[in-house]
Order: sequence, then C-alpha cells, then structure tokens
Amino acid sequence: MSSDSATIPSPAHDSAAAASAAAGKRGIAGLWARYKRWVVPAFGLLVLAMLLSHAHKIDWAGAWHALKQYKLSLLAGVLGLALASHALYGCFDLIGRHHTRHKLGLLRTWGIALASYAFNLNLGSLVGGVALRARLYAKAGLDEATVAQVVGVSLATNWLGYGLLAGTLFASGLIAPPEQAHMTATTFRAIGVGMVLLAAAYVAWCFASKGRTWQFRGRKVRLPSGPLALVQLVMSACNWALMGGAMYLLLGDQVSYGMTLGVLMAAAVVGVVTPIPAGLGVLEAVYLALLSGTVPQGKLMGAVLAYRALYYLLPLASGIVIYVLLERYASQHPAQEQEQAQEPAPAST
Repeated sequence: MSSDSATIPSPAHDSAAAASAAAGKRGIAGLWARYKRWVVPAFGLLVLAMLLSHAHKIDWAGAWHALKQYKLSLLAGVLGLALASHALYGCFDLIGRHHTRHKLGLLRTWGIALASYAFNLNLGSLVGGVALRARLYAKAGLDEATVAQVVGVSLATNWLGYGLLAGTLFASGLIAPPEQAHMTATTFRAIGVGMVLLAAAYVAWCFASKGRTWQFRGRKVRLPSGPLALVQLVMSACNWALMGGAMYLLLGDQVSYGMTLGVLMAAAVVGVVTPIPAGLGVLEAVYLALLSGTVPQGKLMGAVLAYRALYYLLPLASGIVIYVLLERYASQHPAQEQEQAQEPAPAST
C-alpha cells in the first residue's frame, strides 16, 4: 500500500512550482519589455511602407484640383465643426473633474484636455493622451491616482459614444461590411448590436453601482454615477457626430452622412491599433479602400487632406499655444495650485 506522502504534494513542492511559474511569467514579461520598443515601431514602419508603396497610384493632380475648388465659406464651416469637436472633447476631462472632485480650475482643466487632444492626434496617444497630460496635471498639483482616474474617465467617454453610434450604424444595415472584412451582413449587424449593448451595459452598471469601489492594482476604482454616465454617452456621441459632419461637408453630399461617419469610425480604430503618429496614411488608406468606388479618387483624397489640415494641423497650432501658456502659468503659480488641487473632496454622487 502506498503512503500518503506519495500521493499528496508537499508544501515545498507547491512553493517550488509556484516560484517556477512566477519566474516563467517574469521571463516572458522581461523579454516583451526588452523587445517591444523595437517591435511596435517596426510594425508601424511596415504598415507605413505598405501605404507608401501605393502612393504612386493616387491621383494627386485630382486631389490638388479638388482642394482648389473648395470655397472659403465651406472650409470655414468645416473648421468651425472641427473646433467645436475639440472644444467638446476638452469637456471630457471636466467630467473626470466632477467624478474625482479635484479642485483644479475649470478653465485650466479644459485647457489641459484641449492641448493634450491636439498633441494626441498629431503625435500619438503616448505623447499627447498620456505623457503631456500627466505632466500638466502633475505641475498643477494632482497626484498620480487622480490623474489616472481623469484620463480613464476621458477615454471611457470617448469610446462610449463611439460604441453607441458605430453600433447603431452597423446594426441598422445603413453600412455594409467592407469586402476586405470577409463577413456576412448578419454578422456585421450582430457586431453592431453587441456594441450598443456594451454601451448600454456600462450606463446600467453605473446606475447600479451607487458609489461602490473596486481594488485594481492596489488602487480604489469607482465608476461614475448613472447620470454622469449618461452625460458621457451624450457628449461623446455629439463629438463623433461633429467629426462626421466635417468630413461630410468636404465630400460634398457624394456619400451619405451615415456612410461618411461609419468610414471615419473605421479609420479611427485602424489608427489606434497602428502605431503611426497622427495615423499618417491610415486615414487616407481607409477612405480609399472603402469609398474609392463611390467617390472619384481625386475628390476623395482632396477631402481627406483638407480634413487632416483642418481637424489635425490647425488645432495643433492652438494646442501648442495653450501648452506654452499652461507651462508658464504653472511656473508662476506652483504653490498656490498645489494647495488648491490637493484639498480633500467629498465622494462623487
């Protein structure tokens, strides 16, 4: 008869196995940390090279002709929509301010969000969305945990409205799946329904949580209140609608508003997963792939280039000015802002 010690693992054996597993995980994490700085840029360069390899096929003369045909009044209207979108996006951080109850001023919080968004669009999320925003908030006196919550609320707000609008467009059948996706219309609609349900589930969860907190990596995380989640949903949906409206005007009614917005949203996702600053070439490639059979290539490229100039480049100029003013203000008022920003605050409702 065998003894118990032959069938039951000893504590020492369990500890050794756990230590071995932990060492294996650390080894994998270490390898990824070592090589990701090369893998991610290499992937971005590969995608950019693929896009540039098709550059000679683009009707650049037609694009230049289309750009010259735009009336100044139309371009001014598109710029107005672009600036309204940037201004609305800046309010996403005000939602985070209300949620965290930090004491930084409304105008300064809004300015930080505006500058960060402009840099984010043109230099990438790590530079604008994270690093620059963290720097400006830290100089204003906010601690890392508060900054993380504000950034998290802003990101959730942005993609919440995206899920609602994109999901509705997909589920309604107004937009057919692109041929490159190799999926049926039913599958495409099911994906849209799932996106809408996820957005609705987030709002419902916020209403049901009622101030509950969760531990995540040693930090307490609290969802926004239900009414605040509805504000997130409405503001984000309006922002995406403004972006789609700007492109719709540039395309000159040649494509329906729903299709224009849907393609813009597809380009946004591709731009996020492709590590190229400002999604350079990605926006153009997605529009050419999805609308080249509907809109003449020259007209299409002219619209995309005009959109990039009016929504990306011109707001970056104002973002740089705002950033310089924020840095100057922080250097002149360090102690005062530190005291105001770190005041204890009541829980969000």
